[in-house]
Amino acid sequence: MTSTLTGAHLAILFLVGVIASAINAVAGGGSLLSFPTLSTVFTLPLTVANANNSFLWPGAVGGALGFRNYFEKVKHHLEVLILPTIIGSITGAFLLVKTDPKDFDIIVPWLILLAATLLLIQPKVKQWVLKGGDRVLPVPVGILIQFLVSVYGGYFGAGMGIMMLAAFALYVEGNIHELNAIKNLLGLFINLTCSTVFIFQHLINPILAVVLSVGSVVGGFLGAHYSQKVQPDKLRTLIAVYGVGMAVYYFAKAHHWI
Repeated sequence: MTSTLTGAHLAILFLVGVIASAINAVAGGGSLLSFPTLSTVFTLPLTVANANNSFLWPGAVGGALGFRNYFEKVKHHLEVLILPTIIGSITGAFLLVKTDPKDFDIIVPWLILLAATLLLIQPKVKQWVLKGGDRVLPVPVGILIQFLVSVYGGYFGAGMGIMMLAAFALYVEGNIHELNAIKNLLGLFINLTCSTVFIFQHLINPILAVVLSVGSVVGGFLGAHYSQKVQPDKLRTLIAVYGVGMAVYYFAKAHHWI
């Protein structure tokens, strides 16, 4: 829809990028706002909307850098997990490219429902991690899990952060801040890698991607600045309920009920 883009369209997308990235910074789940906007307001096919939605990643740079003081402590974990993360993200991105759009239309409601569920259980997962989890899995199994989470991240992505955090509690030694440092940095690698694949696969509308990216940077900054003034649990619940509503909408649309 590049030829029919108006200033109003770009303003909407910029604002959505701001809000979605701010939500990510405060509670998570911002993709559940930006993805439907790209598919409905901009009438993009769901696979294309999903690919362009990956360009929320610039807003997460600040969050990743916010844990830079922990990078040295978790360096050995990053060295082990970076390769399966990149390979998994590329695999997920190519799975999206190869998925028939009609099949993806049917899959999307279930992916959104999964993301909304992960958002709701995020506090319980974090409580479990804070208690120390039960780190009993050998590292090779952890590497496989990280690969699978990265495949999901490259394919759809919403909710992958809480997936990683829960998985790390099973095989990574470290406190919650160190685990968050690994999660944020690897999540950034996943989104950066898959968005690069989408560019070379010609799934990206450069205008939409740039506007969404700029909005995400502003939103990431605002989210970090005002996060202490917002109750994340209430926001998380609101976004999760909205996500369930979107799942119902896409389910009805996929089955031609609306």
